[in-house]
Amino acid sequence: MPRKTAARTARLASIPLGVAGRAVGGWGKRLAGQSADEVSAELSARTAEQLFAVLGQLKGGAMKFGQALSVFEAAVPDEMAEPYREALTKLQSAAPPMTKAATHRVLAQQLGRGWADRFADFDDVPAAAASIGQVHKATWHDGRVVAVKVQYPGADEALLSDLRQLQRFSRLFQPFVPGLEVKPLLRELSDRMTEELDYRAEADNQRAFAKAFDGDDNVLVPKVVASAPKVTVTEWVDGKPLARIIRDGGKAERDHAGRLLCEFHFSSPARAGLLHSDPHPGNFMITPDGRLCVIDFGAVARLPDGLPRPLGMMTRLSLDGNSDRLLRLMRDEGFVRPGMKIEAEDVLSYLAPFAEPAAVEKFHFTRRWMQRQAERVGDLRGQDFKTGRSLNLPPQYLLIQRVTAGATGILCQLDAEVGMREIISRWQPGFADLD
Repeated sequence: MPRKTAARTARLASIPLGVAGRAVGGWGKRLAGQSADEVSAELSARTAEQLFAVLGQLKGGAMKFGQALSVFEAAVPDEMAEPYREALTKLQSAAPPMTKAATHRVLAQQLGRGWADRFADFDDVPAAAASIGQVHKATWHDGRVVAVKVQYPGADEALLSDLRQLQRFSRLFQPFVPGLEVKPLLRELSDRMTEELDYRAEADNQRAFAKAFDGDDNVLVPKVVASAPKVTVTEWVDGKPLARIIRDGGKAERDHAGRLLCEFHFSSPARAGLLHSDPHPGNFMITPDGRLCVIDFGAVARLPDGLPRPLGMMTRLSLDGNSDRLLRLMRDEGFVRPGMKIEAEDVLSYLAPFAEPAAVEKFHFTRRWMQRQAERVGDLRGQDFKTGRSLNLPPQYLLIQRVTAGATGILCQLDAEVGMREIISRWQPGFADLD
């Protein structure tokens, strides 16, 4: 991992410079007679290729940002989406690996000089790589097959440096995620990065989830075998990555994966007092026996009392069309700034489409549905844009909102049909039992 701030900044700066250079080149090609559509398609493909290369090679905060963006690609208009979709999806599970020597140094520092004696077998070729670490398949000394996650040297320096620099270029990334503001996403990622760097804390989170879902018919959380500040050893689980199901899964398989994802998202705060807060397809897979396997617990929201009741009440009031009570509740909870003049019907019009999945017995999540929501709230001339600018997202709801939006993005990528109303009624306080 490149560690020096100057070197990382130079690579990140190459993204906007590359875009500008390709734009000039494209203008020249149009003068030479090439069609606008051909030039646009070529520019999009080359920009996407560079985006993946830079964010993936840097790993750290750059790759973490790319993974966060990847779940929102469903909102990108179809005419420009495909190149970015492919590039951003790669960031969910791919990155250049560490050398064998570097991996062994980290293992020796974290597990002791005799670290190899703790394993019956250790595969030096990483099975997967992510933003701040890579995973190796190994056999523990007692015969258990395990996953060994090793943090990249210099990850701590790179993470915050990347995210600071990316904020300077945030406008460049806005077209990839219409309807989502990039700067607040970067700020929120920065706030949570220090948590993800401590693998001991992640191991504690995973133990809590594993205990809560132990023996569950629908969800499998691998048990932690050993942990250190920069290394974790957990049970190995085989399964089909969600990214592959998104790409070529059949309807029944996609619907099944979507239902399990929804059930996990809404039930975990009540069952574990925690919300898994890194929703991208690289962190989920379907096991051969049909369960959802969940990995990577570095980022969680602590919700000891479960999901906040006002969120369920807001969803239900939106469906019921009770605009006056909805506005009062939102004012009480801080979603409307004190003294802000806003019409109750405008608030209802803004929120009601987001509540559509809970309005019917089964809802079909599609890219087109997500694109319509992004277009609606992002239209500078529309009332929904003005209403959205008048609303406030209280800090205690920020992470929940981002995780829910990310999970929704995955559902739209899956093109899944899910019985959301039953799941929300069961697990979201305030929806079925509105006072």
